[in-house]
Amino acid sequence: MQVLNVMRDLAAEGMTMVVVTHEMEFARSVSDRVVFMDAGVIAEQGSPEDIFGNPREPRTREFLARYLGE
Repeated sequence: MQVLNVMRDLAAEGMTMVVVTHEMEFARSVSDRVVFMDAGVIAEQGSPEDIFGNPREPRTREFLARYLGE
């Protein structure tokens, strides 16, 4: 968790980062833009509110349900 805390601090300071992660709660809390990729292709992108709150693509919904326990 130490690494995530450092990254959270850097994001709060305004640092631009590109992060690839399965830590969905972390991504939701620090991102201003989320890109969901499936098989190396961008399947969906948008704000954290859009992607986590109302994903359009079935594959995105399936992935989030698995990792967020919904």
